Amino acid sequence: MKAVSSIFGGLLLLLGVFGSSAIYIVDEREQALLFQLGEVVDVKTSPGVYFKIPIAQNVRFFDSRILTMDSEEPERFITSEKKNVLVDLFVKWRIVDVKQYYVSVRGDEALAQTRLAQTINSSMRDEFGNRTVHDVVSGERDKIMEIMRQKANADASKIGVEVVDVRLKRVDLPQEVSESVYRRMEAERKRVANELRSTGAAEAEKIRADADRQHEVILAEAYSEAQKIMGGGDAEATAIYADAFQKDAKFYEFYRSMEAYKKSFKNKEDILVLEPNSEFFKYMKNPADRKK
Repeated sequence: MKAVSSIFGGLLLLLGVFGSSAIYIVDEREQALLFQLGEVVDVKTSPGVYFKIPIAQNVRFFDSRILTMDSEEPERFITSEKKNVLVDLFVKWRIVDVKQYYVSVRGDEALAQTRLAQTINSSMRDEFGNRTVHDVVSGERDKIMEIMRQKANADASKIGVEVVDVRLKRVDLPQEVSESVYRRMEAERKRVANELRSTGAAEAEKIRADADRQHEVILAEAYSEAQKIMGGGDAEATAIYADAFQKDAKFYEFYRSMEAYKKSFKNKEDILVLEPNSEFFKYMKNPADRKK
């Protein structure tokens, strides 16, 4: 009886071992290849629980996330001006065809990155060789990165890989060319600044001239309007005086004489040389004298 129990327990253990080895789980961050006698018989790209034949079949997992290839040392490239630049970059890539990836580079991430590095290095030499230092530093930097991504992606598709992005982290000039480039950039910025200042000065002069012209026009129109108003006022005042004179000529004459006295004797230092019997003193005489 003990022997039967022992055999049965062994069978259960053996079934448990074989059962566990017949199941494999693909994580959502992974892809899997199922091999049978060294040949790929199935590809799993969706997460889940799957079965395989123990011993006869085995599984190999690959990362399906976006991976990063970062350059260890800056690479030296030559521009169209025959000047050297030091470039530091990184590449974002991922496996899109895991079977092709395994066949091409045996599923080795280091080999895949070496292939990508060679392709990108070749593309950069071509692109940098057709552009100036200014272009690669700032002028056409985004365009260069996109061209390199497209070229690298075209080659990467042959090994089952997609290049998601190529970014230049840093583009430096060697010490021997930095100073001359900076001096040229400084001179260019000064030239642009001088042009802007000249344009601004000319525009300011134009605005001032227009403002002066408008000022003169406004003053002339205001003076003309003032003269019209003054002329109308004088005419109206003359009409009033004439009407008042017609109504009471003696009072009007008296009022005018008082106004003349006020203006003539306003300052104590004023001196008038007139004859005593002058008409000017008509209203300053005694009534008795006025009758004479």
